[in-house]
Amino acid sequence: MKRTSPAASPSLPNGNVTVAIQGIATSFHEVAAHTYFKKKPHTRECLSFHELCETLQNGQAHYAIMAIENSIAGSILPNYFLLQQYHFAIVGELYLPIHMHLLALPGTSLRQIKTIESHPMAIRQCSDFIQRLPGIEIRESDDTALSAKRVKELKLTHTAAIANEYAAKKYGLKILEKRIETHKKNFTRFLVLTKVHETIHEANKASLCFEVANEVGSLADALQTFKVNRINLSKIQSIPVIGKPSEYSIHVDVEWKSRKHYDQALRILLRQVRNLTILGEYKKATLKF
Repeated sequence: MKRTSPAASPSLPNGNVTVAIQGIATSFHEVAAHTYFKKKPHTRECLSFHELCETLQNGQAHYAIMAIENSIAGSILPNYFLLQQYHFAIVGELYLPIHMHLLALPGTSLRQIKTIESHPMAIRQCSDFIQRLPGIEIRESDDTALSAKRVKELKLTHTAAIANEYAAKKYGLKILEKRIETHKKNFTRFLVLTKVHETIHEANKASLCFEVANEVGSLADALQTFKVNRINLSKIQSIPVIGKPSEYSIHVDVEWKSRKHYDQALRILLRQVRNLTILGEYKKATLKF
């Protein structure tokens, strides 16, 4: 059984830390960083998740905030591959309510809009609204806030950005339509990553990954182990094992009330699966709308 990067702990979350975020100022990742850390952290802006991981890997940040799933758009599968590639430790999580607005230059009306620009995940979260607008070109960008910034700086009179209210205020844009997300109870789950393993004394949730034999019942046996030991399986996600056709890495999130039940489940699981890795043990976050 492997744990991700055991080492001494860096600065605590309530200290003066630097956090890598995907996107620029006012992006949802920045909002997540400011929400999670008790003191407002320094942020390093990264326009891709790969750049975010490289920033953390190279020691340019103590932590990174990474979106992993959205309640409308689903799992962000490329980020599961990044977790496996970089072997970061998950030390926390955050559920952030996501409210999407359509932003444009002041004085612009909805009928003038010919193009809508935003991050692909934001576009997916607003698909019902977009489909009701005939003849609109959809343009993907690296970040919601970056799209808002482009509309402002380039004076794009026929382009609207999908972003949050913080971006609207920062760039002086008008909100043409509020709350355009498909479902109003829309949230994104973010992971808090670091290069080193931290002992979270109040941990009651873990993210694990493992492989099972391509045989009848092998995965079912592993999952049954959680049930027998009274461990709640809150998520399961499979991703292909690169270079091994028909083989998958199984990512699971598990929750427990008794640590001894969790430890017992791991001991049994070790005999049932291959390459069991503890990606992180951390405190379960609460979701509030």
